[in-house]
Amino acid sequence: MIEIFSHPEAWISLATLAAMEIVLGIDNIVFLTILVGGLPEHQRGRARTLGLALALVSRLLLLLAISWVMTLTTPLFALLGHAFSGRDLILLVGGLFLVAKATHEIHANLEVETAHPDRARRTARFGLVLAQIAVLDIVFSLDSVVTAIGMARHLPVMVAAMVIAVGVMMVSAASIGRFVERHPSLKILALSFLILIGVTLMADALGQHISKGYIYFAMAFSLGVEMVNMKLGTRRQSPVHLHGPTA
Repeated sequence: MIEIFSHPEAWISLATLAAMEIVLGIDNIVFLTILVGGLPEHQRGRARTLGLALALVSRLLLLLAISWVMTLTTPLFALLGHAFSGRDLILLVGGLFLVAKATHEIHANLEVETAHPDRARRTARFGLVLAQIAVLDIVFSLDSVVTAIGMARHLPVMVAAMVIAVGVMMVSAASIGRFVERHPSLKILALSFLILIGVTLMADALGQHISKGYIYFAMAFSLGVEMVNMKLGTRRQSPVHLHGPTA
């Protein structure tokens, strides 16, 4: 199988697919950042590493079970004129979970911290956080695997692209997490992004495909506006020295 990489086409396919997997991993990193932020400081690094390792395992297992993944598109039943497959049910449940989780986190950040400061300081359980990461990893992995199957013909290329993508996520997740934690407004923005992703997953499950490109563009635009606001806020808070006449 190694001889596949002796062809330039394989390297082009690897670079393209790895870049696409990194882009598709944005929602995974955002979700991971939000969940890990609820843990004590000393547990966050381990939770990030284990969470991304679970994401890689999920992707590789689904990739190795390509024939089973393809059967997920077979209709199981019809409801209100729409045929639901196994993939649709997974996306629907995952989307509902994302919307519910993000809404709960927004409420906890905006309401509970003000009304009940002691309750807001409670930390999440390590095992519960990992369980939630594992469940959503399966949902996110479906998009990743389907994209890989559509863009590459050789299994080693797909595996290498996924390993590279998860490696990039592992390197960047910690710095992204610290940056988001330092800026609460970015955390709310990230949670809003998760709601958008959840709605997109549910729409896809119901047969209404919404390109993630629109979601990523909206998120990038909102992030750009917020960065400008943060920059202006920093300038306003910087001390201004006025030099008047001295006696």
